[in-house]
Amino acid sequence: MKKLFKIFLISLILFTANCCFAAQSFEDKKKEIIALYNSNNLQEAYNMISKITEDERDYEIWYLLGNLSQDYNNDTNAVFFFQKSIIMKPDFDKAHYNLANIYLKEKKYNSAIKEYKLAIKYKKDFPYYYYNLGCAYLGQKEYKEAKSAFEKAIKLKDNNADFYYNLALALKNLNAEKEAKEALDKYNKLKEEEK
Repeated sequence: MKKLFKIFLISLILFTANCCFAAQSFEDKKKEIIALYNSNNLQEAYNMISKITEDERDYEIWYLLGNLSQDYNNDTNAVFFFQKSIIMKPDFDKAHYNLANIYLKEKKYNSAIKEYKLAIKYKKDFPYYYYNLGCAYLGQKEYKEAKSAFEKAIKLKDNNADFYYNLALALKNLNAEKEAKEALDKYNKLKEEEK
């Protein structure tokens, strides 16, 4: 009985070690892929990803495939890959954001707004989520909502000229001429500081 228990215990330890090694190996591959992507070695990053079976891919790998697809101007594939990433990790704000950006570019404002709101739900302190949400509202001519989104973006980062320019546009469409002028003045001041 003791001998059988020892064999079982040794087998369990070896199995656990192999599992940990395989997981570490995947994590190492993923780190290398991310490093390649970040250093703009897109083809090498893609080649490494293509060696990982679909079943082995995690939400970050699907996300990277989405980014690579966008880099190669293939938004159709990017949408698919971002959606796969979101299925695996529904609270992954970056995938929602990148998906929303594609929808915004395609003028699918309702879909963009939905995805920006989800990105914000999972990461409330990123100003560009609010800014792009405001841009989607502008596209739908929902100026009050756009104004609110731009104001939230400005609250998080008040030195971005584009935030003020689009706020001015929303305010102008709300017939708030004085406030629109103030926002435009702030835009001009920030643009002057950039020079």
